[in-house]
Amino acid sequence: MTQKETEAPARPVCPESEVILQADHLFFSYDQGRSCALRDLSLKIRRGSKTAFLGANGSGKSTFFLCCNGIHRPTSGTLSFAGKLVGYSRKELLSLRQKVGIVFQDPDSQLFSSSVYQEISFGVMNLGFPEEKARQAVERILDEMELTSLKSRPVHTLSGGQKKQVSIADILVMEPELVILDEPASALDPRHTKLVREAVKRMTDKGITVMMATHDVDFALDWADEAVVLKDGCVLGQGTPEEIFTDSELLSQANLSVPAALRLFDSLCRKGILDPSLPIPRNLDELESYLA
Repeated sequence: MTQKETEAPARPVCPESEVILQADHLFFSYDQGRSCALRDLSLKIRRGSKTAFLGANGSGKSTFFLCCNGIHRPTSGTLSFAGKLVGYSRKELLSLRQKVGIVFQDPDSQLFSSSVYQEISFGVMNLGFPEEKARQAVERILDEMELTSLKSRPVHTLSGGQKKQVSIADILVMEPELVILDEPASALDPRHTKLVREAVKRMTDKGITVMMATHDVDFALDWADEAVVLKDGCVLGQGTPEEIFTDSELLSQANLSVPAALRLFDSLCRKGILDPSLPIPRNLDELESYLA
């Protein structure tokens, strides 16, 4: 890379008051310790941040996400949310899941009510929202997610993209502080991919912290302000997307490709067309502006 062959400058330490989620030396095993899906995983997530989780299938992204929501309990290590250790009593888990919502990669594993309206209202009613407040919240989310015309439809008759919209609406209606998205655009057509990404933008505009697993390195460079790379249940690296995607050794270890904008930027710098001291372009539009 022309932009960064030297070591990146030290990044400022995140004040504890800004940390919404912290994992310390997490281990998790599906088979009583014979193998570990997570091994000594430690990281911090800043409140209000947009964090992309990168890594091959089986690297530990989904397992870690399920720990964050309390669905999995770590074999050892600790997980803290908003400065407090995560507890596993029924009351503590209910409180955690109100604040930490997770959208699974496969929406069929998340949806079970008979209609779209009932599905989205289920969570807020269980949380004890007054009936009128719950109705208003559901109607607002139906409108935001462009689901109003489908509210009476049986969930099982929806397309994959529509089910994904409903699964996101399920979480947003409960007004969480942290939303975890496990490959939300996987197998979606361009229209529903756009709708999902617009929904994510609304979340971040409201200050909701978002953690997202993705294999789309171009999207990760453009969208995220933090990136975490996992391999074999371990954190290989955490930093800004610019730091991650200019670390050729890290990309090689994680078998990640270089985003198109960065790859073209590097080529143009090598040919003397662009100045390598320019800020790294986050997308092709930014790169095009350098050539205007």
